Amino acid sequence: MIGLGRFGAAVARTLVDLGHDVIGVDKDELQVQHVADVVTQALELDATDERALRSAGIADVDAAVVSMGENVEASLLIVMTLKDMNVERVIAKATTEIHGRILEKIGVSRVVFPERDMGVRVAHSIVVPTVVDHIELSREFSLIELPPAPDFVGRTLQELALRPRFGVTVIAINRRDETGLETTVVSPPADEIIRAGDVLVILGHNDALAAISSLVQSAQDARRR
Repeated sequence: MIGLGRFGAAVARTLVDLGHDVIGVDKDELQVQHVADVVTQALELDATDERALRSAGIADVDAAVVSMGENVEASLLIVMTLKDMNVERVIAKATTEIHGRILEKIGVSRVVFPERDMGVRVAHSIVVPTVVDHIELSREFSLIELPPAPDFVGRTLQELALRPRFGVTVIAINRRDETGLETTVVSPPADEIIRAGDVLVILGHNDALAAISSLVQSAQDARRR
């Protein structure tokens, strides 16, 4: 992880929680100290210096995340250095569309826009409060997490017929069992019965997702009256 600001530190901590070894790199001593007890190795160095990166063993990593989004020049230089070092997978943070396009041109595996993506999620949660989460896959298609409408509970996916009615697909169901343990039913079968407290993970066209979200919102509003 190159760049240990709020975004970089959060990614580093999550990767460690998921069981991965993480090298954290930043030229700011304070940022390095903040994650020193979390990551596998925390290094204070200038990531624009190729020799410093090589001496730290960065050339041997499986993936590198560059979160120097605010400093566009440093971000591009670091990415090009990582590509020259043959790092197989490079993910980079961008702050503008132009920055993102340049990163794509120089061959990053993935460009992320943390502020923009979070802004999209917050906006959707304001417009449709029933939506637990929203992930934009393209301009036309998205993935949302949505609680079931009251009349969904106790019925199977086949009975609900969400695909014929709305053109959407339930790809997973997040639920908690009686002990509070959270589980995920991936690719639920047609005879899967929806339970109270479930969260449906739904894939579809944005217009179709808006329609089913509106239906759930209306049903919940009606029940409160």
